[in-house]
Amino acid sequence: MPARPHVELFTDGACSGNPGPGGWAFLLRHPASGKTIEDAGAELDTTNNRMELTAVIRGLEALTAPSVVDIYADSQYVLKGLEEWLDQWKRRGWRTASKQPVKNEDLWRRLDELRGRHTLRYHWVRGHDDHPENERCDELAVAARQALVHQGRSG
Repeated sequence: MPARPHVELFTDGACSGNPGPGGWAFLLRHPASGKTIEDAGAELDTTNNRMELTAVIRGLEALTAPSVVDIYADSQYVLKGLEEWLDQWKRRGWRTASKQPVKNEDLWRRLDELRGRHTLRYHWVRGHDDHPENERCDELAVAARQALVHQGRSG
């Protein structure tokens, strides 16, 4: 069985108001080839956490083969959810420790599917701290959000 390709996935989400218009972005790098893919998008009525989750989902969906993925994110919500909470939520029937429904369950379920396809490793980066890839993702997410808001005003 051939070794899985290794990739680095950098993600960020941005929201103006919470809820409000938001953007997501990812930068996917294949270290072996040096190839980089970027993508971003936006939603009019969302939350910051939904945009952070969407960025990771879209980045993982962009992979065409099962891979070893180093995820770099500034969202403790996303990283702790993947590393610590997700399996517990599933065991409890998508309920938190306090028996409340898991917020953003639809996105967490999709991430769980993708987690089953790839080998994920998690890395927290401090947001807005001159981390080049995190800054680039923030720039792309904010631009996507602003473009959507501008389009809504002129449309």
